[in-house]
Amino acid sequence: MKNKYLSLLILLTINISIGFAQKTNSLPISILNESNTKTSCPFFTKNSKGITVMSFAKEINKETVLCYSLFDSNKKKFGKPIAIESSRGVELHGENAPKIIFKPNNEIIAVWGVNNASEKKKYGGLVKYSQSFDNGKTWTKAINLVKEPSSIDQRYFDIDLLPNGEAAIIWLDNRTNTDKEGSTLYYAATVGKSGFQNEKPIAETTCQCCRTDLFISKKGKINAAFRDIINEEIRDMVLTYSNDNGKTFSQPKRISPDNWKINGCPHTGPTMTENENGLHFAWYTSGGGSGVFYCNSSDYGKNFSKRNIVSDKPSARHPQITSLNNKDVFVVWDETVTENDNMSVKIGLQHRDKNGKIIKTKFISPKGKTATFPIIKAINKNQLLVAWSQESTDENVYYKIVSMN
Repeated sequence: MKNKYLSLLILLTINISIGFAQKTNSLPISILNESNTKTSCPFFTKNSKGITVMSFAKEINKETVLCYSLFDSNKKKFGKPIAIESSRGVELHGENAPKIIFKPNNEIIAVWGVNNASEKKKYGGLVKYSQSFDNGKTWTKAINLVKEPSSIDQRYFDIDLLPNGEAAIIWLDNRTNTDKEGSTLYYAATVGKSGFQNEKPIAETTCQCCRTDLFISKKGKINAAFRDIINEEIRDMVLTYSNDNGKTFSQPKRISPDNWKINGCPHTGPTMTENENGLHFAWYTSGGGSGVFYCNSSDYGKNFSKRNIVSDKPSARHPQITSLNNKDVFVVWDETVTENDNMSVKIGLQHRDKNGKIIKTKFISPKGKTATFPIIKAINKNQLLVAWSQESTDENVYYKIVSMN
C-alpha cells in the first residue's frame, strides 16, 4: 500500500506542428540541489495571481516534508522551494500525493496524508492540512481533516476551488452505513479562515485504494470521479456531480460500462478535464480489454461517448488529462516497456483534438529509466508542463518548459 519513489521530476519541451515532437536542445533545470535528498509526488496548481506553482515531497535522512515553488515567467524558471514545516511526516505515495491550493483571499492550504496503521486498518492513513494567511511565511500546526474518532482511514483525496472562492475536498473514508465492501466518499469545503467544515458522505461502496478526482467546471458544477464497487464485484469508474454548490450530489453514473470483475484494488484512479466541448475522461481498466481508455461527455455527465483506447498495454496505469486553450486534450500515463530484453517504465503522451480524436501518441521519458505517476497541466494558451517520478542517481527535481506551436 505504501510506495516510496526516488524521483526525478522532468518537464519536457514539446513543439507541436503536425502532432508533437520532443525538443532536445535544452537540458532540464534542477529545482533542488541538496545532497542525500529524494523527491517525489509532484503536483501542479496556480496561486491567486495566476502564477504556476509546483509542489513536491522531499525526503532527507528519512524525514519527509512538503515543499512548493513558484514559477518566474521572466526568468523561465522556478524559484527557491519553500518547505511547509507543519507537514513533516508527509506520506510519500504517488496515488495519494500531497497537494496545495491557493484561495482568492491569498490563504494557502496544504493537504497531505500520513500513516495511521492499526490492528483494524493495517494500511490506514489520515489526512491533515495546514493554512497560511501571510503568503506562506508561517503556517498553522497540522490539523486533522476529520475529527470523528471512528474515522481511522482517510486517503486518496483531491481538492479544487469553488466559484465562491472556498476550497472543496473529497476523500475516501472507512466510515460506512452499509455491510457491503468498500469505503465512503466524503465531501467538505472551507468556510472563511476556519478550514474544512460540514463534511458529509456523498457516495458509498467506493474502491478503497484508487485516487479520486475532484473537478470544478467553468460554470461551477462540482464533479467527483472515482472507482465504484458495483453489485459487489464490478469495479468501474463513475461520476457524481452537484449543481447547487455541494448541497446535493447526483446518483453516481458509470462513465463506461467496462464490467471489470476483480476482487482487489488496482491502485489507479480516474482523471478528467474540460474544454469547450464538455468533460473528458481517462482511466485504467481490465474490463473488456486492458489498458488506459478515454471518453467524453458533451452534456457534463448525463451521457458519455463510447470509450476508445489510449494504450492497450495491460501495464498502462495512472493516467492524467488536461486541455490546452480550451480545445485540444492531452493524456499522460506510465507503462512497462521491454527494449532489447531490458524492462523499464516509460511515460506516454497522447494529443487529441477538441472532440477527442487522436492526433499523435509517443513516449517522452528517457530510455532505460523507471518513470511513474505522471502529471500534466496547461499553464497558458500554448504551454504545458509534464512531470513524473523517476528513479535516478541524481535524486533531484528537474523541469523544462513545454512550448506549443
